Amino acid sequence: MSVQSEAGGRLAAAGDTPSTVHVIRRNGDVSAFDPAKISTALAKAWLAVEGAEAGASSRVREVVAELTGQVELALMRHAGPERPLHIEQIQDQVELALMRDGHHKVARAYVLYREEHAKAREVEPQAAPSRPAISVRRPDGTVEPLDAGRLELVITEACAGLEAVSAAAVLTETRRNLYDGITAEELTLAPVMAARTMVENDPNYSLVSARLLLDKARAEALSYLAGQARTASHAEMTGLYPGYFAEFVAKGIELGQLEPELGTFDLARLGAALLPDGDLRFQFLGLQTLYDRYLLHHAGTRYELPQAFFMRVAMGLALREDDRDARAIEFYTLLSSFDFMCSTPTLFNSGTTRPQLSSCFLTTVDDDLTSIFHGISNNALLSKYAGGLGNDWTPVRGIGAHIKGTNGSSQGVVPFLKIANDTAVAVNQGGKRKGAVCAYLETWHVDIEEFLDLRKNTGDDRRRTHDMNTANWVPDEFLRRVRADGQWTLFSPDEVPELHDSYGNVFAQRYREYEAAADRGEIKVYRRVKAKDLWRRMLTMLFETGHPWITFKDPCNLRSPQQHSGVVHSSNLCTEITLNTTVDEVAVCNLGSINLAQHVTPEGIDHARLERTVRTAVRMLDNVIDVNFYTIPEARRSNLRHRPVGMGLMGFQDALYTLRLPMSSQEAVEFADRSMEEISYYAISASTDLAEQRGRYESFEGSLWSQGILPIDSIQLLADARGADLEMDRSSTLDWDSLRERVRTVGMRNSNVMAIAPTATIANICGVGQSIEPLYRNLYVKSNMSGDFTVVNPDLVRDLKRLGLWDELMISDLKYYDGSLGSISRVPAELKALYATAFEVDSSWLVEAGSRRQKWIDQAQSLNLYIAQPSGRKLDAIYQLAWLRGLKTTYYLRSQSATHVEKSTLRGTDGKLNAVSPVAVPVPEAPVACSITDPDCEACQ
Repeated sequence: MSVQSEAGGRLAAAGDTPSTVHVIRRNGDVSAFDPAKISTALAKAWLAVEGAEAGASSRVREVVAELTGQVELALMRHAGPERPLHIEQIQDQVELALMRDGHHKVARAYVLYREEHAKAREVEPQAAPSRPAISVRRPDGTVEPLDAGRLELVITEACAGLEAVSAAAVLTETRRNLYDGITAEELTLAPVMAARTMVENDPNYSLVSARLLLDKARAEALSYLAGQARTASHAEMTGLYPGYFAEFVAKGIELGQLEPELGTFDLARLGAALLPDGDLRFQFLGLQTLYDRYLLHHAGTRYELPQAFFMRVAMGLALREDDRDARAIEFYTLLSSFDFMCSTPTLFNSGTTRPQLSSCFLTTVDDDLTSIFHGISNNALLSKYAGGLGNDWTPVRGIGAHIKGTNGSSQGVVPFLKIANDTAVAVNQGGKRKGAVCAYLETWHVDIEEFLDLRKNTGDDRRRTHDMNTANWVPDEFLRRVRADGQWTLFSPDEVPELHDSYGNVFAQRYREYEAAADRGEIKVYRRVKAKDLWRRMLTMLFETGHPWITFKDPCNLRSPQQHSGVVHSSNLCTEITLNTTVDEVAVCNLGSINLAQHVTPEGIDHARLERTVRTAVRMLDNVIDVNFYTIPEARRSNLRHRPVGMGLMGFQDALYTLRLPMSSQEAVEFADRSMEEISYYAISASTDLAEQRGRYESFEGSLWSQGILPIDSIQLLADARGADLEMDRSSTLDWDSLRERVRTVGMRNSNVMAIAPTATIANICGVGQSIEPLYRNLYVKSNMSGDFTVVNPDLVRDLKRLGLWDELMISDLKYYDGSLGSISRVPAELKALYATAFEVDSSWLVEAGSRRQKWIDQAQSLNLYIAQPSGRKLDAIYQLAWLRGLKTTYYLRSQSATHVEKSTLRGTDGKLNAVSPVAVPVPEAPVACSITDPDCEACQ
């Protein structure tokens, strides 16, 4: 009798049908899934908290029934006859449902009950499994005994060299998930899932999970290239990587996925330069993200491994270099060390046959149907290859404006925004990530009030854009009217054509002249509102829907190095790019980010390392422009003429941990200043060196650079226009005079050099905090397109271990208090300050640090603001402070719901993954502002 037949016979004897979902118990026995047992467990939890009367309560029975249904639905999403459940997964979902529904006392009782029984199992012998030895079913249908020795070897190797992890514990948990007839795929995933459930106990289990996932990736890639089943441990792969790399490149070219020119590199030299131990750097979230969305695959099978991936990207960026092999190794070393990471489009497409490497595109839509639909078509083409879009819609005439061609009246800009929204949904970048676009409208546009309502969930759905981001493009004159409690006039752009292309004092003068013309009856479509009323409504919608974001037109233009060649009409999808656009030129920016955490020691910034990183990174970004695949001619024309790049940073919060500086401190503000000053200095210097080697960018003459006006100097231009309405620190520490003169005489290779993007996914890959963000939570579930992931702050865990405070109670308390230390009395005050979470940090500190960075940046920064208990007064104060401090843009306003964010058991909640697919309920978006569980800009990074 076959193993499958034996297993089927046991299940049939239990009364199961072939379609029954099975449950693996802790001793290895298999039984049928029974929802009634979930109801019983929930009822017992209520009895433990509320007493016997709870059993007779109709309210409790209704809640139990509802939660049972939720748990069953979540479990059935991924379970099936071939995908049995483990008893721990079911209990995790029960705990998750209780917390998500706000029944925290009951959930706590349930957690304690589970912990007590878990401890009892550790000391009590387990019943032997009532089943035969485990056999594994291969894809071709053959069956072979489990190779227990290799399973133990892989787990032991994954735990090697890591503190506070137990290979024995992972092996024991893995064996609990095995059953007779398990598929080879399930066997590969079992140890990954086992290690992942332990991440909340110690962050090092995230490294263990990643290394176990690497075992799956190695087997997948090696088997594909060999045409037969092959496996390799990490130690074995060290010797195999060079030969594998040459095979990988050949296969990629054969499949038509890699640029054939990659085959002309010295593959033996590059293969020998690979650093296999770099694979051990990955946290589980980073590697899973890389596996799901970045590694090359054919017919769903990944044949690219991480170090080959980094070298492939490096080779793609070195294609036009004189010494291609040396430069490829230099670029690879920077990427694989996590010192610097290119943006997602570059990682997706570098070295491929369609190298669309640019991150952000900014467009202006003109006021005629041809231009409007050409702009929407451009959106689709740009989005197809992973570009994030910012559209300037201000020129499109407003509701009620006259249409000469039809002698009718315009319906305004909103119907066209609806089409742009649906286009972004339809073109989803090949399933790798959502298409993403942001529409910008100036505050004087007559449709501005309808624009504010675009993200509302009520009203006429034909005039809503639920999937598109929106942003206000706010002139200084409007803020002056708000502060003076004055009137504000809304116009249709076809009657006030000069407003779109003017800024600063010129805009203010022309705006007042148009107001006078309206008073004389010379303008037909206009409306007067109180500036404060419109401002309040802008802030109200920002709080309620997360949109439109607040961005400031005048500082973006007055401090732009490219004033001589046009106007900045909008920012991009993530509000960090400020480049000129016209109907004929689509602005393009090429992004990458320095991992600041890698360049800081407890003594301060590692200056030499930071300079090396910046110089190499600027060269890589400049190369993007020349090797890039341009999907539309307007983008090619603009990028080759101006050559802008956007050097940003990530890991700022991690750097503060290393320096022991709380985010809410003047010292952190000073560090933001000094670190950005160094990055700015090295980046500008590197672009000047490239200009000396390769030539200036085409439109250099007439720029602020050509006049010796650097970003720090351009603050005066804004101050001249603003007067007293600007409060920016202008201190500096480096030798800017000599650099200023070198820039003026030698020139710049790039019109723009710096922009701080959100770094959502690349920060995940590098295992650091994104961009300049404060820590979201010390322990939480992070959600993105690859699934849901347990995240634990490793720096905090190290400190708590040092004080003897890291235990089950601390883990339970962190869950209960949403990952915050504030209410946990036994934690010292200095740790509470250092590890304060985003909603515990007053946003004024974020604005102050942002202002210090902004003085050094020629573009802008994606700056999220967090308010735990929002009020109209607080919102007004923080956004007026951002304006006064000279910020060019702001990004999301993050607010907490009344009941806070999702509370999770974390254990086993790492949702739907391509490589690892346990059972979980997707994390919902927070009910206000935006998805707090995933504060990511997926389009740029």
